[in-house]
Amino acid sequence: MVKIRLRRMGAKKRPFYRVVVADSRYPRDGRFVEEIGYYDPTKNPSVIKIDAEKAKDWLSKGAQPTDTVKSILKIQGIA
Repeated sequence: MVKIRLRRMGAKKRPFYRVVVADSRYPRDGRFVEEIGYYDPTKNPSVIKIDAEKAKDWLSKGAQPTDTVKSILKIQGIA
């Protein structure tokens, strides 16, 4: 199953996340198919940048977003 999920990056106690499309069997920070954006919760306000075209394309192909990514997409007006 293909999922749209967050990939943790950054230093210890200073995380930021890349929004990636990955096979659900791969580890969280492991191999992925495509990167479609990023999310930085450490800034105030949080920085969210997602390629809407790629996200809609993957959702139409049947990729399942995780709960966190689903709420991020909703904020961006994509899902």
